Amino acid sequence: MRTNVLAMCVLTAALSTVTVREARADWLLTPYLGVTFGGSAPEQQVNYGLSAAFLGAGAVGFEIDASITPKFFDSDSGLIDDSNVSTVMANLMLSVPGSGPSFRPYVAAGAGIIRTKATSFGNVFDLDENSFGINVGGGVLGQFNERVGVRGDIRYFRSVQDTEAGDGLDLDLTGFNFWRGTLGVTLRF
Repeated sequence: MRTNVLAMCVLTAALSTVTVREARADWLLTPYLGVTFGGSAPEQQVNYGLSAAFLGAGAVGFEIDASITPKFFDSDSGLIDDSNVSTVMANLMLSVPGSGPSFRPYVAAGAGIIRTKATSFGNVFDLDENSFGINVGGGVLGQFNERVGVRGDIRYFRSVQDTEAGDGLDLDLTGFNFWRGTLGVTLRF
């Protein structure tokens, strides 16, 4: 009987310290640094970028993500003089609902532009192409306080092309693709 009374006292004390927070919508700005790897990437390369996201206390949000990977196609072969891959994506985000300082896993998927650029030594070839692309991935957003946190993210990118010119739409998903992992500091507004 004493243990039940003690347990009830402890539970009551613990619940009395919990405060209900007002739900709010947040703008999140995350500059990040990461690596691209796999798929069409000959080697791991450093990338950097910026994400601007709107994520409320509910489960649904959206994001604009832009990144660049300098020297994307560079490898030990020595054939490439200069290269980079840039992405600009509009994404839908689904996350665990929450507000204030928190730990929020999320998934994101969307579409946008993948720009590939490469020049060989001696200008044997010059690639400069904008392609429609898709991305899907997820991560974790951890807030230290009301304004600052960290975000870890992994995404898969793939270009999508219409394989036949004409009236019909025949999409090809076998083209250019890569993975990107990032870590950044998140500022909440």
